[in-house]
Amino acid sequence: MDAPADEYATLAARAEAALTVRGSRFLALAIPAREPGECETELAARRKHLHDATHHSFAYRLGEAGAVWRAGDDGEPAGSAGKPILGAIEGAGLSDVLVVVTRYFGGTKLGVGGLARAYRAAASGALTKGGHAVRVLCAVLDVAVPHERVGPAMRAVAGAGGRILTSRYDADVLLAVEIRRSRLEGLRAALLEATRGEIRISAR
Repeated sequence: MDAPADEYATLAARAEAALTVRGSRFLALAIPAREPGECETELAARRKHLHDATHHSFAYRLGEAGAVWRAGDDGEPAGSAGKPILGAIEGAGLSDVLVVVTRYFGGTKLGVGGLARAYRAAASGALTKGGHAVRVLCAVLDVAVPHERVGPAMRAVAGAGGRILTSRYDADVLLAVEIRRSRLEGLRAALLEATRGEIRISAR
């Protein structure tokens, strides 16, 4: 069954995996990440921590459709490292994840095909160990409701599965309400009904 349009799978926790192929050691680290800058910081930290390694190849995929991505071979033959790591992330159906695979050369060349298989296998091992989590996409509504209608409005929010982020009592009661995207129109309708239309609603 397809996942709802307002959620996607991501990595649950940082995880590591190791693989040895003909003397070369591949150490994979999978990390949950949300922004390119965060990925670059984690990559730099990994390079510093394992500074004596031969290569630190990587890939990341970010956003609800994995639209933001980058892959790097770090000196390995073109397409033999970063692309297979990215393929492992895509194959797992994940986004908001960075995988760094560090290689210690063992003295025997593996060829492009051998490298690609090793990098992908190491990355897949770390992604499997990290487990999967669901990230839900939400929207925020700004709601202005008369004081005498705030009780029904709050009950409508709770009934629709929303969450009140902030409330401010002014001439009207001003609420910031978070709701998952697929329930947005249902919440609008519930609020209008609960307050008999005496409400102003705007989406951020």
